[in-house]
Parts: sequence; structure tokens; C-alpha cells
Amino acid sequence: MTLRRPVWVLHVFVVGLALHNLAMAELWKAGVRGASLTVVAAWKEALLAAALVGVIAAQRRLPVERLAVDWLALAYGALIVLYALIPQSALGGGATHKGVLYGLRHDLVPVGAYFLGRGLDLTEREVRRLGQTIVATAAGVAAFGLVDVYAIPLSWWRRSGAAGWFEHQLGFAYQGLSGLPENFVYNTGNERPLRRLVSTFLSPLATSYVLVVALIFCAAWWARRRPRGISLLVWCGAVALLLAGLLWTHSRSSYLALALGLGLYALAVRARRRSDRLELAAAAAALLAAAALFVHVYPQIGPTTTFTPRELAYQRSNAARAGPAVTGAEDSSLSSHWRSLRSGVATVLHQPQGFGLGNAGSTAARTHVAIKAGESTYTELGVEAGLAGAVAFVAWAVALLAGVLRCWPWIGAALAAMLTLGLQTDIVGVPWVAYVVWALAGAAVTSLHQERRTAVAAEMQALP
Repeated sequence: MTLRRPVWVLHVFVVGLALHNLAMAELWKAGVRGASLTVVAAWKEALLAAALVGVIAAQRRLPVERLAVDWLALAYGALIVLYALIPQSALGGGATHKGVLYGLRHDLVPVGAYFLGRGLDLTEREVRRLGQTIVATAAGVAAFGLVDVYAIPLSWWRRSGAAGWFEHQLGFAYQGLSGLPENFVYNTGNERPLRRLVSTFLSPLATSYVLVVALIFCAAWWARRRPRGISLLVWCGAVALLLAGLLWTHSRSSYLALALGLGLYALAVRARRRSDRLELAAAAAALLAAAALFVHVYPQIGPTTTFTPRELAYQRSNAARAGPAVTGAEDSSLSSHWRSLRSGVATVLHQPQGFGLGNAGSTAARTHVAIKAGESTYTELGVEAGLAGAVAFVAWAVALLAGVLRCWPWIGAALAAMLTLGLQTDIVGVPWVAYVVWALAGAAVTSLHQERRTAVAAEMQALP
């Protein structure tokens, strides 16, 4: 049954993808590089493919039924494959063959994860266990990250395999922090930047997304179970740790996404008492207040670090070109995200047929071709697969969200938070989100369809 219904694969994704970047960086440092490390890093794609084959073999078909959400998923996937086959010269794109393959994998992983979830036929108990694995994993990520920002100096990360993994293995040309991603720190505009919690993901953003999902599950845990005694202590400790980790990532978009997810969960949950929804709404409001306060005091309490002389020279040169950095609500990163989104929308509208796969976001950056659009999931898809591809993805996402919220509201709330973050970041390019959240959403669709069939069967039996 573990081969025919490999539920364990989702637990492996939850834990393994949280450790993936750190493990790959350490392997790079140990001398496993080039094609060998590429093969090792492909474990997630290989496991997803094997699990899908197992599900299809067990059911003797792809888990597709006459549901709009299934057909929208297939339509989106077909458009992505079509754009992978269209020559770049026909669309004016400049992607390499490797870039097209990277783009194909990037855009299709949510589809594969969704159909895996559809085929697993998860029970409510199995979903609850997956939620517990998510919380435990996220708590470990938060704990490691909090220790890291205060106890592990940035110089250790410079000497680790992280820079080599990102630059030499993945092809990202980071310049401002000795080969590390620039968002390892929060640049305050002076010579002492602040550390951000990056943890095992080696990214404050990816870390924050996992913590958002875990905190939404904790809200569902409270609303459905009302923990008592030891369970209450565990719940309080987990929430405190997860919330602290989220705050220290200094990802304001994630704070807003979590508040939105909690508010949506409050509307969608089948509350046993009217006060349950009020508590959830109050929690969302309290979160926003706490986040605003934290952003204000972070420059005073955040762990500081220093630039090397070479990094400092680069920072000064970059500041001279871009202007001085500012802090607070008018942070330059916010205006940068807004400019990028507007620019991406303009590009898609100017060339609605798209440029082909491999011409946007991290895929274009890795293969060193002109980036036609970046950061937003939707503009990147519009650039790669045309306006039709972006619309197909949005239609699928809306249909998926509507179905999931009716069945398992906490998964729907987590999906809504991720889709909101997709406005200003490449959310499907975060493997943990693409594999785990979309698989859970697929499982929720299956459960909802089974509930409907059971209800219809009961009505038929009740007829005279």
C-alpha cells in the first residue's frame, strides 16, 4: 500500500525540501559538484515522478475526473508544454535549451504535485498528520534560524558552501555579499546591516512562506481541537517559536499574507461557536499590530553584522547609482516590487503572445539571458507562456481555491496566502510551496468530490 498510495512521499517533501538548500551547499563544499550534484539535487523531481507513476499504475489512469479544476490544470499544463516546443526565434525570446528545460520544470511542478495529491485520496487523519509534520519541521527551521542570526557569524556563511552552491552550481551571480544572496541581510543604508533569518532554506522569503503555512495550521488546530493541558503548552510553544521566526525573517509581505490567510480561514471555517471566528479575526488584527511594531523596532533590536571592505565598496558604488537606501514603511524594496510588477504587466500587455519558456525570473538569471519579467508569478508566466498561460494559471488557481476552502479551510487559507504572495514573488519557484501546498490542495479537491458523491448516493437511497 505504501507503493500504491505513497502518502509518505508528502512527509518526505515537507522535511526534505526544508533541508534541501543547506544540504546541497554542504555537499558542494565537500566536493560534490557539477553534474554529480545536479543529479543529487534532482531527488525531488525523481520522487514526484515516481510517486505519480505509482498512483497512475494503481488506478490505471491519471486521477482526472469531470471537474473544472482538473481540466483547467490540464489546459494550463498543455499550454506550458506547447510553449516549450515553440522555437524561441518565433516569439523573440532568447532562452537557451537549458533555460527552456528549467522553465518547463519550474512551471509544471505545481501540476504534477496537484495530481499526486488528487490520486493519494488522503483521509482527514492523514491530512492532520501532515499538518503536524509541517509544524514540527517549521519549528525546527525557526529554531535553527534564530540561533543562527545571533550565534553564527556571517563570515561562517561566506566560507560555507552556500555561495558556491548559488553561484557556481545554480548560476546566480550575487555580488553584494561575497556570493551570498543579498537578502541574507537587511541593508539599512549604513555600514552595519541587520541579519535576517534565513535558516536551512538559505532564504528569508522561502523560510517565511513555510512559517506562514505552519501558523495557519496552528490556527486550525486551535479552532478545531481547543488543546488542553500538555497539548496547550505544546501549541503555545510552537506558535511562539513560529511567530518569532516569521518576524525575524523581516518579510513584510509574509506578515500581510498570514493576516489575510487567517481572515479568510475565519470566514471559511465551520466554527462550532460564533466566538471562534471572532477569535481568528482578532488574531489576524493582533498579528498586523505586532508586525508593524516589530518592523519599527527591528533596527534597534535586530542582530547586526558588517560588510567586508570589498562588499562595502560595492554597496557604496551601488548606492551612488540607485540613491540612498531608506527604511520603514517607505522601504526601497517595496517600491522596487511595485515597479517590477508594473513593468512586468506592461511587458505582457505589449507582447501578449509571450517570449517562450526560460525568459523570466530566476530561470533567465541562471542562464544569463535578458530577464523579460521578474518577481511576480503572474507576470513571469505571462512573459513565458503568453497572456493565455497566465490567464489559465489564474483560472485554475481561483477554481482550486474555491474548492479547497469548502473542504479543508486551513489548506485553502494557506493556498490563498501563497497566491497573494505570488503578486510580488515567484511563489511556484519555491520548491517547498510548489510541491507541498499544491499537493495538499489536490488532496482537498479529491475529498470534496468524494463528499459530493456520498451526498448524492445518500439522496438516491432516500428516494422511494
